[in-house]
Amino acid sequence: MTLFRDGLDQAVQRAFTRPVPKSAGAQMRYLVKQLKGTKAVAQMLRISQRTVERYVKDQIKKPRPDLAARLEHEVKKRWQPQIRAKAKAKAATTDGIVIDTRARLGYTAPIGSTDDARIRHLTVALPPQYAARLFDAQQAGATDQQLQEITAEGLREVYFQDGGRRAGSLEEVRFTDIEHLEFDL
Repeated sequence: MTLFRDGLDQAVQRAFTRPVPKSAGAQMRYLVKQLKGTKAVAQMLRISQRTVERYVKDQIKKPRPDLAARLEHEVKKRWQPQIRAKAKAKAATTDGIVIDTRARLGYTAPIGSTDDARIRHLTVALPPQYAARLFDAQQAGATDQQLQEITAEGLREVYFQDGGRRAGSLEEVRFTDIEHLEFDL
């Protein structure tokens, strides 16, 4: 399960200005146009070229569930690339990214402080540099664990250290047992 990658994708998809095509035929026509041919779409979706042609002509209307999921995923991945790029750029330069999470959060600190991890529900606005790091890491193919570490660093700076105003000796934030995670631009 790719909780962080999917969460970032969903946040960017909320910036879309037009709805994603709903019917299988419209989705297939969009992919054929994007990939410039039915053969490339057939290979990507692991179906025959003739099946793609039949969807394009609306001779088949209802795909089986696994094909429907792959089709929707591929369309959403390619839908409105300029809007997607603008949303990411805006988050990475001016707006930042909001994270809403319910997870076990704790930290490593000097002896004598209460550093026990506990379940917390947080809605925190991370600064633009963390949005940029998250999107760059996602683009580079980072694992969910790496994205989780970047998010934990952002939570340490914004939530625990309050931008340097408190908990200056805080070393590391533990961000585990994630029950809910949602990003918003």
